[in-house]
Amino acid sequence: MEQIKRIASEFKISGNVTGVEKINIGHINTTYRIFTDGEYDYVLQRINTNIFKDPYKLIENIRAVTSFLAEKIKKNGGNPKRETLTLIETKNGGHLLEDESGFYRMYYFIKDATSYNAVVRPVLFYNAAAAFGKFQKLLGDFPAETLHETIKNFHNTPSRFRDFCSAVERNATGRADQVKEEIAFIKSREAFCSAITDKIADGSIPLRVTHNDTKLNNIMIDNQTDEGVCVIDLDTVMPGSVLYDFGDSIRFGASSAAEDEKDLSKVYMDLSLFEVYTKGFLKEAKDTLNQTELEMLPIGAIMMTLECGMRFLADYIDGDKYFTIHYEGQNLDRARTQLKLVADMEKKLPEMQKIVQKYI
Repeated sequence: MEQIKRIASEFKISGNVTGVEKINIGHINTTYRIFTDGEYDYVLQRINTNIFKDPYKLIENIRAVTSFLAEKIKKNGGNPKRETLTLIETKNGGHLLEDESGFYRMYYFIKDATSYNAVVRPVLFYNAAAAFGKFQKLLGDFPAETLHETIKNFHNTPSRFRDFCSAVERNATGRADQVKEEIAFIKSREAFCSAITDKIADGSIPLRVTHNDTKLNNIMIDNQTDEGVCVIDLDTVMPGSVLYDFGDSIRFGASSAAEDEKDLSKVYMDLSLFEVYTKGFLKEAKDTLNQTELEMLPIGAIMMTLECGMRFLADYIDGDKYFTIHYEGQNLDRARTQLKLVADMEKKLPEMQKIVQKYI
């Protein structure tokens, strides 16, 4: 940890570093809490350059979005240091530190707040939805086209479908032979894959600033009030559709079971949680979105779940190269839960549409 203390001291922090604690969050970057004898503690992260090939562009995106949010929060009488991530400058200027062990960036640590991995109380899901809705509202007039695409074609479902078909064709591990049913399920939905990208192409869905990883654990929730305080993990902030963000939240948060549940009879989309999230999200974002976006919110949920399912299955067929696994076959379990959710959402689509209509 001495090396981490030394790196932390290269940033313009208040006080001296008194301790370091590794925080086990997320699958991608390595994260530490930096304790100081000054006014603030900090979060130091080593950026995973296997995933994010150009950390400078990544930081430019985060800097642009957080500065814009800070101005809006100030105007609304809020506290930017608590309500948005704030990048800390290095002693040499800039917001990225390059060291022989990698690239590092630093934020203020947000105290008296927690990030949750599961919906332990419905109010948390509602408040997370309102926080993501507010994120969209505050960034409604941000010029999304000025952001870099940090991961090419991240939520381009037709592109993901082509990647999936290539993985099946390669069949690098021979595993494709054991998952023919799952492959057929995905391939039969090829036409559906372009439902959102076609609307972006014809201009009926605008490009917006999207977070692209809107899981519940990317919101800091206030320990006292349960309110959503701050949207975190902005590495995949880039131009996209709001339907991706809404859809991914439903995929992750309104599922009745864990992402790798083996017993598929336990896996379904909980309509009451879908309603909780929709109500919270639209309370903040409905006046920012256009009619097509509002009507297609349930399609976003199906799309993101299908896309995630095909990515898990492609990785399983390729030999588990992208997603971290903790046991053999975990990516297949993950894929199967996603495909079960897709089938359930398709059945429940009319009810999902009615719920959206109720809140717009």
